[in-house]
Amino acid sequence: MATALFPDLVVNGEVVPQIRIAAEAQNHEAPKGKPGVAWRKAAQALAIRTLMLQEAARRGLVADPAEIGPGRFETEEEALIRGLLDAVITVAPPEEAAIDAEWRKDPARFRTPPLWEVSHILVACDPRDKAARESARSRAAGLTSLALETPDSFAKLARHNSDCGSRSNGGALGQLGPGDTVPEFEAALRRLAEAEITPEPVLTRHGYHVIRMDALGPRRVLPYSAVRQKISDAMEKAAWTEAARAFVTNLVEAARITGTDMRPV
Repeated sequence: MATALFPDLVVNGEVVPQIRIAAEAQNHEAPKGKPGVAWRKAAQALAIRTLMLQEAARRGLVADPAEIGPGRFETEEEALIRGLLDAVITVAPPEEAAIDAEWRKDPARFRTPPLWEVSHILVACDPRDKAARESARSRAAGLTSLALETPDSFAKLARHNSDCGSRSNGGALGQLGPGDTVPEFEAALRRLAEAEITPEPVLTRHGYHVIRMDALGPRRVLPYSAVRQKISDAMEKAAWTEAARAFVTNLVEAARITGTDMRPV
């Protein structure tokens, strides 16, 4: 991206290097052939980040990076921004009446997690190996066609073709719930009706899968007592997000920013 096409971004007199905007632009989507949209989104994001760091400095905040994973810590900038938001945003827990009212809008929204009884045929491959992936894709497509033509043969197809240990059970994996499988496999399960077979092979890090939904467990509506805390947490999080958005808006409105339009893209 040719940075010379774009003006310098200046936030309250502080110049944001264009090389930082160019790097940030890689994280923002834009219509094909319109790099200026990604640049503008990146400039807005960095303008807000700069404003928050300036405010943290004005308040005399000191970075205290928190551990965000095993052996992984926040950067000093991330710690300062978190510390700033902690200092300026206080959200009270929602009142009981408000939680109850939210639940009463539609109690059927809150159900037990799905329970899937599933069988599959795995054509194993390393997805990073293009030749192996294409070969497995072709084989899995053929098995999908056979399974769709003769659904009653699924167990037999699995016993003779699957690269998974479940082949000895006709491909049966038993009962699964959310989080029990890799994300791509679970996403496919959520789209299947009972007795349905995936119309196309599903790629995961293990290879290609032909999946059959053997049975769907009933999902019971949960009582208020079981979902109260979940509703309360969601309402508090929404209130915090709104307060953070208002805080950032106030910073932007009070700032001197040149080099980008801060209106939503």
